[in-house]
Amino acid sequence: MSHFIDRRSSSKNKSAVNRQRFLKRYKSQLKRAVSDAVNRRSITDMDAGEKVGIPSRDLSEPVFHHGPGGQREQIHPGNKEFAAGDRVPRPEGSAGGQGSGRASRDGQGEDDFIFELSREEFMDLLFDDLELPNLVRNQLLGTTEFKTIRAGYTTSGAPSNIDVVRSLKGAIARRTALGAPHRARLRELELELEALLAAGATETDPRVAALREEIERLKARIAALPFIDTFDLRYQSFTREPQPSSKAVMLCIMDVSGSMDQMRKNLAKRFFILLYLFLQRNYDKIEVVFIRHHTVAQEVDEQEFFYSRETGGTVVSSALSLAHDILSERYDSSQWNIYAAQASDGDNWDSDSSICRDLLIDQLMPLMRYFAYIEITPRQHQSLWYAYEDVKAAHPHFAMEEIGGAEDIFPVFRELFKKQEA
Repeated sequence: MSHFIDRRSSSKNKSAVNRQRFLKRYKSQLKRAVSDAVNRRSITDMDAGEKVGIPSRDLSEPVFHHGPGGQREQIHPGNKEFAAGDRVPRPEGSAGGQGSGRASRDGQGEDDFIFELSREEFMDLLFDDLELPNLVRNQLLGTTEFKTIRAGYTTSGAPSNIDVVRSLKGAIARRTALGAPHRARLRELELELEALLAAGATETDPRVAALREEIERLKARIAALPFIDTFDLRYQSFTREPQPSSKAVMLCIMDVSGSMDQMRKNLAKRFFILLYLFLQRNYDKIEVVFIRHHTVAQEVDEQEFFYSRETGGTVVSSALSLAHDILSERYDSSQWNIYAAQASDGDNWDSDSSICRDLLIDQLMPLMRYFAYIEITPRQHQSLWYAYEDVKAAHPHFAMEEIGGAEDIFPVFRELFKKQEA
């Protein structure tokens, strides 16, 4: 029998491969559990880990075995009650025992398998298969982003960049080239000396002495060739190459007017927190601009965006005008991928909805890669929704969805930012 002993020193990650295999195998069930967890969580613990349960029936490996019913015979060892030759009836309900935490009729069962996801694993599953639509890698002029790449070899440089192999190859080539004439002449003299000695010449013969002197001189010259010279040194050369960049900016526009009661504001905040976590996790270089508005729009920081309690009437066009001003001043659409997400209950001054439509169609959408609007309302749509339908008809990269409750947030978020097929 073969015995396998795991002698890996790092016992901490011994099961990492098995854990990843497990995550891959039960990914669909874990994703459903993550989706349910997000919908029932509060705003503050949106990105924490999670314990999820997998029904025990889904953990069993598919195997070939005898099913229930049919005729078959088995022989068991005897005991005090049974003797050889007795026939024992099959127990009823033998197929039981698999259940979701409840005992079966025969008093036996199995609990669901509880699996704890770390924060990183939870976030991976949460934002799996999501992306910013229409993202284009822009080549930025004058960019400060460079990548250091190899650029061959040079004859000078820092000692830390010496290429030993290349330097030794150069030294061997140099010694071979410089010593070749001497070695050829040395071979000729050695043959000549061997011929003289074979013909009967003695060591006292002047010709033998001269040959030996010349041979020693040539050997000294060959030995004097340095093993390595500064001429042989080669240094690795590096250069900085400008890299394409995918800089992007996301405008988060939230309606905080009086018609947005606390429940609607919390739903809007949950949506934007999801968006904020998604951007932070998936993109290195992205800027987020927070805009709150009632009758007046204001650019605020993250803290004020999520926690300020200011409220008032509703003029949505104020936020769109401010967004256009910010883009004009700081974000050139030829260099930036520009995105926006807006959350509102759709309640707007009557004359303002048409202004919003015109602002979007004529000024904002030509600059945008994608604009997502969510309307948080359980009631009938307001004027803003119908005005935005015109924007959607004019610009395919405008998306709008409706959220009725907390259970709609994550499905709507995934629908808005799902990965597009190439």
